[in-house]
Amino acid sequence: MLLGDMSMGAVGSYLKKHSEALVKDVGIEAACELTGKSKATLGRYYSHNPEHLDRFMPIDAVAHLEEAASYPHVTAALAELKGITLSYDDRRRNSDDRSGGVNADVIALSQRFAILMAEYSQSIEDGIITMNEAKRLLKETVALQQVLLDMKLHLEEETT
Repeated sequence: MLLGDMSMGAVGSYLKKHSEALVKDVGIEAACELTGKSKATLGRYYSHNPEHLDRFMPIDAVAHLEEAASYPHVTAALAELKGITLSYDDRRRNSDDRSGGVNADVIALSQRFAILMAEYSQSIEDGIITMNEAKRLLKETVALQQVLLDMKLHLEEETT
């Protein structure tokens, strides 16, 4: 999904959808506390009502909420709109904790890919991928991406 391929209204709708996901991830009460905004104000940021179509969450509020969230919803949406791929590691581990080297990465890569294919096969059985199935596929895709990033880091270590 690239910004140039979408109308202004579609971009706004896409950002509002991800703003709502961010607030729901953190929880409305916690989001109010973190941003200093009321429930009504936060609601306006992701409302699709015509009177709120031009209202968006301020970037500082996004930053505070994404710090507390399980995933950087708005940042990821903005990156996707520009065709940028982010590498998100929710494990937040130290670089010294990547043990096993490239051989272990290849095994992990094979395992993660098998899990992704099993999830896909199960999801597509009835010809429809539901929202929950898509979320599971996304989770496995991100896990696969992380294994590839670990592998890349190990290969870079071996070439320096």
